[in-house]
Amino acid sequence: MAKISTGVLLPGRPFPLGAHWDGKGINFALFSEHAEKIELCLFDKTGAHEIARHVLSGHSLSVWHGYLKGAEPGQLYGYRVYGPYTPRTGHRFNGHKLLIDPYAKALSGRLINHDANYAYKRSSALLDLSFDKRDNARYIPKSVVVDGNPTTPELSSHLYTPMSETIIYEMHVSGATRQHPRIKEGLRGTYLGLCSDEMLHYLQDLGVTAVELLPVFPFADEPHLVDKNLTNYWGYSPYAFFAPDPKYQSCHHFDEFSSMVKRFHEAGIEVILDVVYNHTGEGGALGPTISLRGIDNASYYRLDPHDPSRYLDDTGCGNTLNMSHPRVMQMVLDSLRHWVEYAQVDGFRFDLASAVARTETGFSHQSPFLVAVNQDPVLAGIKLIAEPWDLGPGGYQLGNFPSRWTEWNDKYRNTVRAFWRGSDSLISELAKRLAGSNDVYGGTHRTPQSSLNFITAHDGFTLDDLVSYNTKHNENNLEDNRDGCGENYSWNCGIEGPTKDPKIMATRRRQKRNLFATLFLSKGVPMMLAGDERGNTQNGNNNAYCQDNPIGWHDWSELSGDDADFFEFVKAVISMRKSYSVFQTQDFFTGEQISDCTTKDITWWSPQGNEMRAKDWHDPFAHSLGFHIANADTKGLNLLVLMNASEKSVTFNIPPAQYGDRWKRIIDTFFHMADLPSQKIHASTRFKIKAKSLLVLVEAPLKTSKGRAP
Repeated sequence: MAKISTGVLLPGRPFPLGAHWDGKGINFALFSEHAEKIELCLFDKTGAHEIARHVLSGHSLSVWHGYLKGAEPGQLYGYRVYGPYTPRTGHRFNGHKLLIDPYAKALSGRLINHDANYAYKRSSALLDLSFDKRDNARYIPKSVVVDGNPTTPELSSHLYTPMSETIIYEMHVSGATRQHPRIKEGLRGTYLGLCSDEMLHYLQDLGVTAVELLPVFPFADEPHLVDKNLTNYWGYSPYAFFAPDPKYQSCHHFDEFSSMVKRFHEAGIEVILDVVYNHTGEGGALGPTISLRGIDNASYYRLDPHDPSRYLDDTGCGNTLNMSHPRVMQMVLDSLRHWVEYAQVDGFRFDLASAVARTETGFSHQSPFLVAVNQDPVLAGIKLIAEPWDLGPGGYQLGNFPSRWTEWNDKYRNTVRAFWRGSDSLISELAKRLAGSNDVYGGTHRTPQSSLNFITAHDGFTLDDLVSYNTKHNENNLEDNRDGCGENYSWNCGIEGPTKDPKIMATRRRQKRNLFATLFLSKGVPMMLAGDERGNTQNGNNNAYCQDNPIGWHDWSELSGDDADFFEFVKAVISMRKSYSVFQTQDFFTGEQISDCTTKDITWWSPQGNEMRAKDWHDPFAHSLGFHIANADTKGLNLLVLMNASEKSVTFNIPPAQYGDRWKRIIDTFFHMADLPSQKIHASTRFKIKAKSLLVLVEAPLKTSKGRAP
């Protein structure tokens, strides 16, 4: 139990921001440019009773600070910030509201939705922002002082897996284990459950190198969800940027998250966090006051210059952080450093990343934030992944982030989905995506690893639903199916939803194998959605953000039949990718002859047996494509990939012997893994590719009379 000091608060220092224990006491520092008075409120170990209140007497360069001698780690606290309550000028101070320290590295308790959390009288007319005097302390989590220092470089556990060798598995901390029968019930849905032996062995067996965790910052439930008895399951409404969400802790140990990361590292798996720095859970003009809004609304948020009572909303979530303010940018950078130094995470995926790179004139690839991240020594070597768009003007910025960044490539997702659905006029576009999207990233000192390739992600259909539904079915979200993306480039293969029709089921199996194999045969960084390898379904819901129930959780039922076969297929495809160095190279294909080889690094083939010509690329009805990769591994073996998205079999003319004399089939999506034919396929022969299927051939080296390869 922390020793509680209720004595005199000394002035302290204005740095570092947050609450820091020095072995003798705790220094508190909080930025607010427009506040008139700030009180530090101390609470007992339960968080239910305020036991002391101190005015922060130190005030230096808009930082309010104080030092409490004798106080120790574990102390619970919050702030009350006083100043003008004039929404029409951008100020929303209300000292009746207890506020969370933006720099709090741990929280105690849950955010409880209550009208007292609003600085205005919510029960009054919507446009009446009358001052509310109710105290909200019982409904707000308490900030917790922690005992911790950054990990020294000598003790760092970072793996620094090259991006060229990275295979990402996107998952939800809680949903991944909530239904796992072989994980202790008390650990299901927690950080420790996620890093249990059962889960680590599973991920190692699968072959992934990194997990990308949906948001772990504490987050709010939007009022419209509360009214419908739903919750924000995904967590894209944060209200604190330094603390792991306590709801995922199995007990009250604040270092549980760090322990999880360490366990992943010991298993050879990196941890990437999906971070939300573009907006907060305080929402729009009528949202609650939880932290930043009450500390200094006019500094932390981008306000409408014509009506500062309203917010510029480039995120679609009600507000946008003001990254043009140096203290706001500092907060985000300090948060990133904290997760790298204290928790040892290996990278970040930035939600709506265009928003954090905005200046007052719009997105800039040379924005102060992007420049600062690039030169920060703590962030050197850390993976940076952008969702390269937001909802503001000029928000779509695919290909425009700095060279160090990897970007979610929605052009890749849409093209591959549409190709296998059978859409016309896609052959040329497909080749660009398979080859690493050189048209997007080439010529800017970037590499194929600038493209994060994905078929499915948390936002959208699962892989099983992608081949089972033509339209979204989000009725369980209670928004009359208006939410979620309308165009999914999906195909139900003949019947909407579940079916026992053997022909349709067979087509769906092939389509899943086609999509997954294509992902791992493409240049770039592959990311798969957790559960896809097990046939997870959300029953056609493509926006399960509020489904904290079996719809959004992983199904851990024992695999059998087709699901068991697909799981083995997934492992085989991941293993194949790791076996061929061409997929890990950091160079784009050139289409030119490579040294010590009679062929080009990549050659594109039409079914007729000739290299693709201009008329072939522009044939709107072409649904088949082949490509040959030379020197595909250290043994010099070549690969030949044949793809047929049409609904009829297509005969391919196998390239002549100079490209490879004999070929061994290692993937054929028409067959189950156990039924893969073993016969060799010879050069210059005609070979029939079944409808909706993909074939991967590896050059089979000739043997000498003694049975050994020359």
